[in-house]
Amino acid sequence: MTEANTVDATLRALLADVLGLGEARAAALSEGSGLFGELPEFDSMAVATVLTEMEDRLGILIDDDEIDGEIFETYGNLLAFSLRKVTD
Repeated sequence: MTEANTVDATLRALLADVLGLGEARAAALSEGSGLFGELPEFDSMAVATVLTEMEDRLGILIDDDEIDGEIFETYGNLLAFSLRKVTD
């Protein structure tokens, strides 16, 4: 499995767990799938939990100044951000 596939699988599992989406809904997310503001489960409280879980599960550190609303607009944006953090 490539690093990108591993990050994708980890991110989907994380969203399934944190947001309670279930595996099927998480697996159905595409690059253009809306997250914050689109998924009722993805509210401002969930953002902090998702960020903490991303750090734990992906072994990364996320600084406050790296976070903006664009990251959470779509699954593709969140995945791209995660990949950048993992490969840096």
